[in-house]
Amino acid sequence: MWDNKKTKNMSELELLIYRSNILGKDPSVTNWGGGNTSAKIWEKNFKGEGVRVLRVKGSGTDLRTITASGFPGVELDDVLELQKRQELSDEAMVEYLAHTLVDLNAKRPSIDTLLHAFINQTHIDHMHPDAIIALCTSKDGPALMRKVFGETAAWISWIRPGFTLAKRCGETTNENPKLKALLLGKHGLFTWGETSKECYENTLQVIAQAQEFLEGALRGKKIFGGQRTTSMEPKVRRQFIRGVTPIIRGSISANRRALLTFDDSPEVLEFVNSKRVRELTSHGAACPDHLVTTKLRPLVLKPLKNNDPGEFEKSYGRQLDAYVNDYKRYYRKFSGSEEGMYDPYPRVILIPGVGLVAAGKDKNTANITNDTYKRTIAVLKRASTVSKYVSMTEEEAYGVEYWPLEKYKFTLQPPERILSRKVALITGAAGGIGKAIAFRFAKEGAHVVIADIDENGGKQVADEIQSQFGKDRAFSYVLDVTNEKQVRSIFEAVIETYGGLDIAVSNAGISSANPIEGTTEEQWNRQYDILAKGYFLVARESFRLMMKQSIGGSIVFVVSKNALASGKNASAYSSAKAAELHLARCLAEEGGAHRIRVNSVCPDAVLQGSKIWNSNWRRERAEAYGIKPEELDEFYRNRNLLKESIYPDDIAEAVLFFASDVSKKTTGGILTVDGGVSSAFVR
Repeated sequence: MWDNKKTKNMSELELLIYRSNILGKDPSVTNWGGGNTSAKIWEKNFKGEGVRVLRVKGSGTDLRTITASGFPGVELDDVLELQKRQELSDEAMVEYLAHTLVDLNAKRPSIDTLLHAFINQTHIDHMHPDAIIALCTSKDGPALMRKVFGETAAWISWIRPGFTLAKRCGETTNENPKLKALLLGKHGLFTWGETSKECYENTLQVIAQAQEFLEGALRGKKIFGGQRTTSMEPKVRRQFIRGVTPIIRGSISANRRALLTFDDSPEVLEFVNSKRVRELTSHGAACPDHLVTTKLRPLVLKPLKNNDPGEFEKSYGRQLDAYVNDYKRYYRKFSGSEEGMYDPYPRVILIPGVGLVAAGKDKNTANITNDTYKRTIAVLKRASTVSKYVSMTEEEAYGVEYWPLEKYKFTLQPPERILSRKVALITGAAGGIGKAIAFRFAKEGAHVVIADIDENGGKQVADEIQSQFGKDRAFSYVLDVTNEKQVRSIFEAVIETYGGLDIAVSNAGISSANPIEGTTEEQWNRQYDILAKGYFLVARESFRLMMKQSIGGSIVFVVSKNALASGKNASAYSSAKAAELHLARCLAEEGGAHRIRVNSVCPDAVLQGSKIWNSNWRRERAEAYGIKPEELDEFYRNRNLLKESIYPDDIAEAVLFFASDVSKKTTGGILTVDGGVSSAFVR
């Protein structure tokens, strides 16, 4: 990917950023957030003196998107003083490096900073390529390495990153000028070059050599011991996974909710259907970067006799309990107690005949978990075929998973918002109140499903949310809430995309105003179809899904002041809104045992940005009160006790209250947002 035209006038730091970005683009070269790169550069310090600065990737950054701020600089000569020491604790190393930083308020340097410093090369890459990790996790790794690289690569057996590893790598490399690479057992690859481009090319060449060797070695060999389980047909597979995903999501969300990704790609099916899948996964993670993303082991389920979600549900719980108990055993073995233990639930679940389910705190993290485990599969495929796969031991894994320097990365993540880890479906979300709710939810961390009969408007809202809050945070779906088939379909789409649902907001609506003698049967039926039947259909499917998850949920009806106080010349609209309100109270009664809360928000006269108020409704309401359409704003403002206009954002705040755990002990509630209309006081 190196483009000489782009790099022609770049500085050394810019070249480092460029090299890092293009290396980070290929997940088979390094994992998301993994690996690190560096460059030793002459710079001027705060006194204007020339000093050698080591620019190395900072903790908690990703090579694919890293910028200059992600490369803290340390004074190299000061760091090299540490080579004289015989030992150095992690805590002392971190404290020492903090004093060598050349930039104020810089990110903490990488865990591997000393390694980059002690290797006497100008530009260094540390990657986790599939092909190299396969060699590094092979029982015959050193012998295979010599077959591939001869005397140009050296082997370093497993040592956890830190001072000891850095010293060993520095001594090995600096004593042998023929070397072009270091292979670290159960860890990864170090390569280097005198220029940034030379380093990049050396990295790719080393990976390519390993890849070519392994491809040749795999030819004609039986992979993973051959096939044991036959895959379900694609349509059956999709139907099956929709049936079981909510069960999986609910079960692993007992402590903290997770979002899911499903993968049934050929490479995944080849592995989960194989004879050796259980044996190979029992060994553990291939390297530290895989471990911290996917855990030590996945949960491998037993093959199903029939393609039946009911059969799955009967056996799944016992298998999950066994996994959780095993993780607790692993933790207690090295910690002595369960205090401080991470969530014991799996992040990767392998289902023979079906595929892989990956979990994460959001959709992006679930995708990263999935992609990382596919890298593990690629490693297992190569290592177990050319040799015997050798993983990190439990003790080694625990030392990395609960390593203070690894745990520090968690502190760099932004704090979770009140709707983080939750999925919300909002009907009528293409404009007005629905759009305001969608953006408010997204701001608070939710993944939002934009449901609206307006296809273009819904897509625009979803695109805006993704642009502002990140990829996969929203999607749009064309929905007529009166169409039972479409309502079921959108819930299937929610399951396929996110794994389940936590919040449903019924907001879709229309309005028409006529005296009773002028109200047609068509108008009456249309109001009740959308406002009563539509709310019923969405609520029913929400209940079905939330009950399957067994982790509760929140349903919010956006109703109206007219549900509490009669609306002049609006009997169809007002009575349909009253039906919504009473439906909510009935559902609150039914949902309590399942921790499904149902509450209602009753706005009045939200004119701003409203499609309803931009239709005949504005004219009809003005006629009912004997005023001009343009006088409605002032009329409604003066009608309420606070003399306030009501806006979409005001309703969004009220809906957020009911959707979040701030109101977790409230159900069957009614919150009016009308500036104070005394005739609509709740009695």
